[in-house]
Amino acid sequence: MHDRTPSTAKLTDTERLNRLRLIRSDNVGPRTFASLLRHFGNAASALERLPELARRGGASGPGRICSAEDASAELAACRKAGVSLVAPDEAHYPPRLATIDDAPPLLGVRGALDALTRPMIAIVGSRNASGAGLKFAGTLARDLGDAGFVVISGLARGIDQAAHRATVASGTVAVLAGGHDKIYPPEHEDLLAALLAQGAAISEMPLGHVPRARDFPRRNRLISGAALGVVIVEAAHRSGSLITARMAAEQGREVFAVPGSPIDPRAAGTNDLIKQGATLVTEAADIITAVAPIMERPIMLSAREDDEPLDFATDAPERERIVSLLGPSPISLDDLIRMSDASPAVVRAVLLELELAGKLERHGGGLVSMI
Repeated sequence: MHDRTPSTAKLTDTERLNRLRLIRSDNVGPRTFASLLRHFGNAASALERLPELARRGGASGPGRICSAEDASAELAACRKAGVSLVAPDEAHYPPRLATIDDAPPLLGVRGALDALTRPMIAIVGSRNASGAGLKFAGTLARDLGDAGFVVISGLARGIDQAAHRATVASGTVAVLAGGHDKIYPPEHEDLLAALLAQGAAISEMPLGHVPRARDFPRRNRLISGAALGVVIVEAAHRSGSLITARMAAEQGREVFAVPGSPIDPRAAGTNDLIKQGATLVTEAADIITAVAPIMERPIMLSAREDDEPLDFATDAPERERIVSLLGPSPISLDDLIRMSDASPAVVRAVLLELELAGKLERHGGGLVSMI
């Protein structure tokens, strides 16, 4: 059971090196990377233009551009660690992950890489899960594995590790918040080593990157993005698992929730999700039935913000008008275009320049704000 025919596209060594330089340069995130690549045609041309674009965005000095030496050293370290850096149109890049609008331009993958092209279901939940929650997560994961699905999760304590442990034999994917050599929590290094035989580990972070608090929501978008749907087993109010559920909904993924006792705070978040329309799950069949029609449809790239053209030929008054509408409160791109009376291509170009200058922050749902 495969999610699609694996791609035969392959980057040249030079283009892979230049793409790595581009994504490792200051203020270049996945969306900005995609816009630059589309506008300039290749990573080398985009790298040449970075200083000028950042200056136009009001950068006080030249931002750091990753050198060819640093990128070469990272590629060599990856090879030594058994990590491949793959682009969205290459084999072994999870096909559904490639469709999200902030897909990592290069994803570090290792393990039994065929697992990454099989259909995935995410199982996530509380770190301090109940015994019943842990047992149910394991049963659910095992049944999904037996049905041919790969279970994907975040290698965290609690529900995540229960789902991984139950599917070591059938194939499971761990999404890391740090580099491949900085496993968190460290006591799960044995679990990771065991699951690599039939499954895989993925990360967008460079080797040596120790995960910080803000890296976990970034990781969560990869868990939901690679999957057909996300199952939340236990989650208190305002938990990381609910962030994953929100991202899944934004990405057009199915959201499943396991009901729990109304007097257990660990079930408060999942019970709320069910009230909001998440599919109630009591067995693997509930999930398999719901995703069957999705698996029959071809995997489509959604229309993405970075598909739109950029127009850097803007005059000073127009640029000032766009910048004056921005502030610390997030505003949508559509509102910016309407209020500034500028073309979408010009507004996108100005936002890109501001981002490269380190002055703009992007939020979910197409919102932006000044830093």
